Amino acid sequence: MVCHECEREIKNGIITAKNIIALNKKLLGRKIIIFFCADCLAEYLGIEKSDLPEMAERFKSQGCTLF
Repeated sequence: MVCHECEREIKNGIITAKNIIALNKKLLGRKIIIFFCADCLAEYLGIEKSDLPEMAERFKSQGCTLF
């Protein structure tokens, strides 16, 4: 899967590819058909990329089934 914005492959980095896809769905809507890589998602949301793993863990601990 590639990023809609930068066209780079969405891959493991500071966060797993699975979790970045789940964050896209959680934050942008479950029915989205375009996805952002960690860099572009953070920029789109106006947050630091380093905040993404913490967000994923928080949603997991809340029982979100996307993760």
